[in-house]
Amino acid sequence: MKSLVALVCGLLFGAGLAVSGMTDTAKVQGFLDLFGQWDPDLAFVMGGAVCITLVSFRFILRCQTPVLDTEFRLPLSKHIDGRLIGGAALFGVGWGLYGYCPGPALAALVYLNTNTVLFVLAMLVGMAVSQRFLRT
Repeated sequence: MKSLVALVCGLLFGAGLAVSGMTDTAKVQGFLDLFGQWDPDLAFVMGGAVCITLVSFRFILRCQTPVLDTEFRLPLSKHIDGRLIGGAALFGVGWGLYGYCPGPALAALVYLNTNTVLFVLAMLVGMAVSQRFLRT
């Protein structure tokens, strides 16, 4: 049941990314180009997601446990260090260069675009390398 719910949620999330334009690299790069031909459309997508999260988390976190797990798995660390900042910078540079972050890149695999497949493969290699060499 848990896997089926995860699959349905993933498909719904991917469809939402596609419908909102988050899988269109040109649209994402237009959004990130603040000093060029800025396209503010995705600000509504992101703002909507933040508003839904702010409201829904107030109700969800009042529950003793999640519906399909034994405990909530929330980040505990509030420490900001060079590793976090460096990772965020790399994420932002990669997002700006190609126009994908991990979620939209995975959702865009359904388009069967060679460049997207190569991007996802490179992303997976980067994740594996970081897991191998940057363990704490």
